[in-house]
Amino acid sequence: MADIIHKLKKSGLLGMSGSCFPAYLKWQQVKSSRAKSKYVICNVAEGEPDVSKDYYILRNYPKQVISGIRLALKTVGAKTAFIYIKKKYYRKLKRKLVRLTHDFPIELFEKPDGYLNGEESALLNIIEGRSAQPRQKPPFPAQKGLYGKPTLIHNIETFYHIDQIQENRYKLNRFYCVSGKANKKGVFELPFDFTVRDILTITGNRPKFDFFVQVGGGASGAIMLPEELNAPVKGLGSIIIYDKKTTNPLSLMRKWAKFFVEENCDKCAPCREGTYRILEIVKKPQLAPKDKTDLNDIFNAMEKTSFCPLGRNATLPFKTAIKKLL
Repeated sequence: MADIIHKLKKSGLLGMSGSCFPAYLKWQQVKSSRAKSKYVICNVAEGEPDVSKDYYILRNYPKQVISGIRLALKTVGAKTAFIYIKKKYYRKLKRKLVRLTHDFPIELFEKPDGYLNGEESALLNIIEGRSAQPRQKPPFPAQKGLYGKPTLIHNIETFYHIDQIQENRYKLNRFYCVSGKANKKGVFELPFDFTVRDILTITGNRPKFDFFVQVGGGASGAIMLPEELNAPVKGLGSIIIYDKKTTNPLSLMRKWAKFFVEENCDKCAPCREGTYRILEIVKKPQLAPKDKTDLNDIFNAMEKTSFCPLGRNATLPFKTAIKKLL
């Protein structure tokens, strides 16, 4: 057990939630704390539309995930772990997970509906019985997390890879979810450094029609054109394929805007008012030059002043769609 942090460092494993923070640093921070109580949380919130890789892992590799959680408990000196699960997943897999965890100090926590409820500090508030809003950082959860104690939080995919690293089976792979107008929709485990083009080609999902993709999620992901597919997939391992001829860019933007208006927590004005104003503008039949200027001003304000990553990242799909599709 003692060398797992060294193994994590050597592997170069990054957090799979989209943060890309080195996993071993979190372990070091929590392990080195002298606090009497510590916690471990496996985040299976998965709130991005059209992304299902966390469910795939939980359904197919629960033993490996739980093994990774147990390893974390022993290594950092925590007594209790939580698996924080999206409500739909919880209801489908509860029986299996109860059987697998009943001998261990691992509690299942059914995540309330809500996109932002999966943000790591918001989920801490939820487990504590408080309002589902993000916390100010720093301090970070590894310093002051659940009930004010050092807390190790990882996405489910990270815990899966941690088990593989401990068993010397890690192949520098990650999971990718391919959806939308795909021939073979699904979740695929492939090398970490594969490009979007590699993934679409190897999985049999390279379209023969005029298309574009959204990479990184069905709401916050960036739009990429066919000539841009030599880039690696960063953040969430998600690729959504769209038929360019049958997809109305403004309709797509309205869908994103409605999602962000409904799912923001109303805590900060830049995100709350910004997403509402974006929706007002993209509801128009077409965008005039002034509309694009106004949107850019809103994007800048949200990116610079939003309290949490939702507001700072919500602008990306709109910016890339306007630039590449309109």
